[in-house]
Amino acid sequence: AAVAMFTGKANCPYYAKAELLADYLQTNLPNFRVHKITQHPEKWEQWLHDICETNGWEHRQCPIIWRELLDRGGKGQLLGGLNDFLEYAQQYYGITSMMLNEEMLDIAEENLKAHLEIVKEDEEIRSLIKPMQIWITSASVPICYHLIPLLANGEVFGMTTEISIHLLDTDQFKEILRSIVMEAEDMAFPLLRSISEHTKIDQAFIDADIIIVLDDVLLNLEVQSLEDYIREVSEMCQVYAPLIERNAKSDVKVISSGKTFANLKATMLRTYGPSIRPENIIAIATSWESAAKAMLARKLKMNTAGVKDVIVWGNITGSNYIDLSHAKLYGYDCAIRGPPNFQRPLLNMIYDSEWIHSEFLSAQSTLSSQVSRCTGMLPAHAIATVMRYWYHGSPSEEIISVGILSEGQFCIPEGIIFSMPVRFQNGNWEVMTELEINETTQKVLERLSHELVQEKLVALKEINEMHPYEAE
Repeated sequence: AAVAMFTGKANCPYYAKAELLADYLQTNLPNFRVHKITQHPEKWEQWLHDICETNGWEHRQCPIIWRELLDRGGKGQLLGGLNDFLEYAQQYYGITSMMLNEEMLDIAEENLKAHLEIVKEDEEIRSLIKPMQIWITSASVPICYHLIPLLANGEVFGMTTEISIHLLDTDQFKEILRSIVMEAEDMAFPLLRSISEHTKIDQAFIDADIIIVLDDVLLNLEVQSLEDYIREVSEMCQVYAPLIERNAKSDVKVISSGKTFANLKATMLRTYGPSIRPENIIAIATSWESAAKAMLARKLKMNTAGVKDVIVWGNITGSNYIDLSHAKLYGYDCAIRGPPNFQRPLLNMIYDSEWIHSEFLSAQSTLSSQVSRCTGMLPAHAIATVMRYWYHGSPSEEIISVGILSEGQFCIPEGIIFSMPVRFQNGNWEVMTELEINETTQKVLERLSHELVQEKLVALKEINEMHPYEAE
């Protein structure tokens, strides 16, 4: 048994005439089988060159027709172009085509239109099943280990979205990456299409939809100055940013997390990657939010989940300010009761105002220690939560703190990544500029802004001194 293979440009009238004759033969001859492959006009020349090179044929016209044995495989037998096929049909079957030129042109036009519609449908179907590409840097750290199950169980992106995870780190952590990959594969998450390890930096971020930057520097100011650590962060971003621009998708989302310099990493990635969409670079502040809420809940002897709208301002992993002026309590057990959505201002319920000023607001070092000591569950949950909000929206009316590129909101200088209150909806975020800021908070924001501006200037100064030619 054999099949006749027909291939041509979708808008070629000669291909239209050949395929109509082939359809007639297939309908009227019991042993004549046809398989048609229509090519886009722009791809035809390359496709013809490749098929001829593979089979050792010499053919430069449209269409190209060959016979292929169904049960043997291997190289097909070239019949040739339209004239060869007309001669073949006349000689073997006594059948000729009487199609007129106008008919050939009309059918060729219809072929092109139908082909473009099929291509569009195929692309839409592929887009539905194509996995989301997620890259995680410094992937040997514990945060990544805890983050993978949260990403793969379907709750972040939805139960119909498959994902592929790419773990990036240096050669010295190759075995750790391999063990993480094997364990994730053993868990057989239905939505995890693939997980792989990468140690070659030039291949980083290929086709990335999401990049989670976990790189940290181990601060020890007795060994190195703060400026040296800032330089390390800036140099790392100077490597990553061009790779993101070159290899990642144009609408890639970049998420900065970790225990040190979360804001600076995001700022420097924006600085050295100017084509990355500024609204798509954020720093995660949710770990601080959660730790502060837990501290308040312990004081009030209530469930931490009932504490809402605690705002983290400023430098997430540096000098930040925990703002309770908008905080609310839900489900707080006291004399006044209401429906499940009934809420009370937190500051009205903590009568020990001295505790707020003396213990809580001076507890930055305690909170910092809590966040830094965590084994990875808290920051992993924070990243997963913010990503879920980004794709599916945050709870209505709830305040979420995120480090984003300032555009002058709340009188914060432009051009720095600053943690401030936002809400997520329709795949985007917006700053909650309608919130009223009291005079005390405004003064704190001025101080925090100044520190972040200075940090950015130090980072740029260090790089400019090392690479003066590139800076010019």
